[in-house]
Amino acid sequence: MSGPQSRLSKIASHLWAPHDAPKPKPHNRAEMTPTYFLPRAAAIEPHAEAIVHTTVNGKILRRSYIEYADRARGLAYYLKAHGYKRVGILCPNTPAFLECLFGIPAAGAVHVGVNYRLKPEDVHYVFTHSEVDLIIVDREYLHLLDGFNPAIRRVVDEDTDATEGELSGEFDDIIRQGLDWDRAYGSGWDGLVTQAPDEDETTALAYTSGTTSRPKGVEYTHRGIYLASIANVIESGLNASKVMMDEEARCRYLTTLPLFHATGWTFPWSVVSVRGTHYCLRKIDYDEIWRLLTIERISHFNAAPTVCTLLCASQNAVELPQPVRVTVAASPPTPMLFQKMISLNLMPVHVYGMTETYGPLTKSYFLPEWHNLPPDELYRKMARQGQGYHTSDLVRVIKTNVEDGQIIDVKRDGTEIGEIVFTGNICCKGYYKDADATAALFEGGVLHSGDLAVWHPDNSIQILDRAKDIIISGGENISSVSLESMLAQHPGILEVGVVAVPDSHYGERPKAYITVTDKALTGADVIKWAKSSPHISGFMVPREVEIVDALPKNATGKMQKNVLREWAKGNRNAN
Repeated sequence: MSGPQSRLSKIASHLWAPHDAPKPKPHNRAEMTPTYFLPRAAAIEPHAEAIVHTTVNGKILRRSYIEYADRARGLAYYLKAHGYKRVGILCPNTPAFLECLFGIPAAGAVHVGVNYRLKPEDVHYVFTHSEVDLIIVDREYLHLLDGFNPAIRRVVDEDTDATEGELSGEFDDIIRQGLDWDRAYGSGWDGLVTQAPDEDETTALAYTSGTTSRPKGVEYTHRGIYLASIANVIESGLNASKVMMDEEARCRYLTTLPLFHATGWTFPWSVVSVRGTHYCLRKIDYDEIWRLLTIERISHFNAAPTVCTLLCASQNAVELPQPVRVTVAASPPTPMLFQKMISLNLMPVHVYGMTETYGPLTKSYFLPEWHNLPPDELYRKMARQGQGYHTSDLVRVIKTNVEDGQIIDVKRDGTEIGEIVFTGNICCKGYYKDADATAALFEGGVLHSGDLAVWHPDNSIQILDRAKDIIISGGENISSVSLESMLAQHPGILEVGVVAVPDSHYGERPKAYITVTDKALTGADVIKWAKSSPHISGFMVPREVEIVDALPKNATGKMQKNVLREWAKGNRNAN
């Protein structure tokens, strides 16, 4: 036992200790970061298949978890040795992109994935605004950097199966240099950031699409990505379902969703956390998707309703021998789409969210009693946006006709319309370098979606429209989403997009743009059918229905209503 003098010395040292002295690390807490998932997976199952990809030079590339982890580690040490702090990624869904998502944060840097379908000036804006000091770019998209700041280094990925020699490129070179540096001066993964110093620090910037304004940089934290990833595992059923793990039980995830979009809804980390296999897909190719679904027995993929619609309409569509979980989001799906998907054994998991919520934040939970419902009612319930994720708070719908800053819930009666708002773990930190936009996003202490919905008695929400897409015709509110869903029931219609057009008498009225499966179908036929439909009120029937070859969509397959509005004005060159 220590004496009085010793005890007094300890008390004094505590009282006069500098305030900025580091606190001892609690034994019962570790700062959350999803980067840890990769070295963990490689330690548990080093030879499990992690990545499968058809390269630009037509080779089938298969990499194990130890190879995946080694390449990410090499990238991390290269970035660390050269002091890079913000790294841009301009790539399609390739192994290089997946390696960046782990290698960049392991170096303590921030990654900035950019939509390669943006205009060059928007790509330049994003990389300038985010202050990147290095850009990793796929050879196919290098031209998008023409005229960009030459002081920012580009590292080109050739996306071949070669890791050295003539067919390899700069990206493989820097990985080798990083591994050499690790052997000489590093200490493997122990010398990298696999536990964040502060889990609330920004680790990624996910930029919005920029369709109507400059893209905004959404700040993602270590904690947010970690919790969103774990939620995906639970909500989309990514973990193995068998008691004894084998290759048939392993998640086989097809990257139809762009990895740049909300960091792939954080699914890259989710898949690694369960030691699943990523099947990389450079672009949407419906023939290739059906090949992979049948030959490689894909178990999961994510897609917008438009992608699912065209996939189901493919000439190669066939009922699969095994169920495939399809996480569907981006636009509200139609009940008819779900009916068609299920007939092919594509089992929809309907979710809803936004870039500002790391992707999905709600799920439409299928309840056992729904089996007893008539098919129409069953599929309508499945197409709702549902309730909050496991790791989020309860999603809410609030009144819109109150003073700014007041947060009042609408009635949960499935009738009163309000705005969807979010709170909780998987809301973003804010917008990078945009305090005003951040304040507007979180006005009243909730994250505003801008989506209008009703709140049902069973606590599920159902989107009616974006606030800007509601059509007010002669004093009646028309939901473009609801009208699209109704028109999609016509057997000859493939896809529908509805927007408001000016009307001298009613102020505005709906106009429908459609793609068809029946080439003989005319707009007049659809209008006549709509007038006789018991599901479509007279004031909702569009006066104009225009048949087009394809509807405008963004990189994730979400319909671009802003482009349709320009079409309605006569500007058919809008994109």
